[in-house]
Amino acid sequence: MEYTVSSNSQFRINFGATGLDEIKQNIYTILTTPKYSVPLDREFGITPPLDEPLPIAKARTSTEVIEAIHRNEPRVTVTKVDFIETARNNEDGVIIPVVTFTLKEGVA
Repeated sequence: MEYTVSSNSQFRINFGATGLDEIKQNIYTILTTPKYSVPLDREFGITPPLDEPLPIAKARTSTEVIEAIHRNEPRVTVTKVDFIETARNNEDGVIIPVVTFTLKEGVA
């Protein structure tokens, strides 16, 4: 079964989350944490794309999202990274990653 999480999902942090809820919350945290912002784990998170053409930004961000999730949430396999293109404050070119994943065998 495939599940989807995006960085614009509305999550309330649940410190007691388990199973699928914990995994979704972890992926959301990876997507919304800027790389180099965690003092004891500078590699955690993703680098927000800045000042790049959209096709290049999407390609680089897709690769970075897959690698970050693989490194920090080993219970899932990313099957697809899509993007929502939107504008904020009258600026074009904002991309929001949407991650589709499956649970690895043996994960409930």
